[in-house]
Amino acid sequence: MSIPPFGLGTFRLTGQTVIDSVKSALELGYRVIDTAQIYQNEAEVGQAIAESGVPRGKLFITTKVWVDNYAADKLIPSLRDSLQKLRTDHVDLLLIHWPAPGNGVELAEYMRALAEAKKLGLTRQIGVSNFNIELTRQAIAVVGKGEIATNQIELSPYLQNSKLTAFLKEQGITVTSYMTLAYGKVLKDPVLTEIANKHKATVAQVALAWALQLGYAVIPSSTKRENLASNLLAQSLRLDADDMARIATLERNGREVSPANLAPAWD
Repeated sequence: MSIPPFGLGTFRLTGQTVIDSVKSALELGYRVIDTAQIYQNEAEVGQAIAESGVPRGKLFITTKVWVDNYAADKLIPSLRDSLQKLRTDHVDLLLIHWPAPGNGVELAEYMRALAEAKKLGLTRQIGVSNFNIELTRQAIAVVGKGEIATNQIELSPYLQNSKLTAFLKEQGITVTSYMTLAYGKVLKDPVLTEIANKHKATVAQVALAWALQLGYAVIPSSTKRENLASNLLAQSLRLDADDMARIATLERNGREVSPANLAPAWD
């Protein structure tokens, strides 16, 4: 896939906390860092990367354009500002953060600006986040089939989003799962706990392995070095067909994030 399967999320991490998290992750072997303009931590992420000594060419950096910067005359200037904070001349992936249907900028306008950012070499790939099926279709119509690398969406054993993920697979668009642990709610799940005990794994590893086995990319975050190290091991955990079938039964449409003025009509 053009999107690496495992990375570090930085949502809700700021100041020294995000610097420490990113530096620890890079020391442990993470090479994918996901941030966003609205997280207000791009400068700290850039600092942590610079201080880590890991060459830029070995990293995959994602950021997301905030809704205030969707207009054609704002998107690229805002990206240049992000690049300055991140201390790089390009990101590997640039996403539209939320569709924000009522914010006064048409989808066609911001998708064209996104495509222009790629053309200028300011990002290697482009994509979307929190888009439903219809809006993803509209985005494809603007930039062309094969241009949208990923749709980053909330997914967990409690929110499996089967209609949308099936559509994205059909379109050749990688699914990136965020909030795969449902704000930690899945960590106490009895079914996941049983599966974890069976494999001598943690519940977090089971949830992440489930997403990875479905072909999704994951970007868990943590402020604790031991959890960062433990999460990485999810890549080598193999769940069997019975495990996957049991996790499939946990679906309960348990959405954690849906801001009224930003979110689409969910599928």
